[in-house]
Amino acid sequence: MATAKVYPLIQDCVTADPDRYKVEFEDERIRVIRTRYGPREKSPTHMHPEMVLICLTEAHFRFSNTNGSVEEFRAKAGEIFQHTDVEHDPENLSDQPFEGVLIELKK
Repeated sequence: MATAKVYPLIQDCVTADPDRYKVEFEDERIRVIRTRYGPREKSPTHMHPEMVLICLTEAHFRFSNTNGSVEEFRAKAGEIFQHTDVEHDPENLSDQPFEGVLIELKK
């Protein structure tokens, strides 16, 4: 009899990486999260629901997604992006720290 392969559950960003993701505000509709990465830091795999990202500093990241795709992302301080649900492990490719605000939308 073959045994079923067990996959770990993908955790919420705050649960998976509390050193880099802190909840600033939460209600029944949104959750506001402050995110900070040091130079060249990488986060464990985690998930986000649909969200808006506000970059407070310049960003240069690699996102390795659980669907196998890899994306490189660059942004300037002050830029704002909307993103659909995602499961990924981000890596700050910059020699500078990154800070941003995520606004996760609850369904």
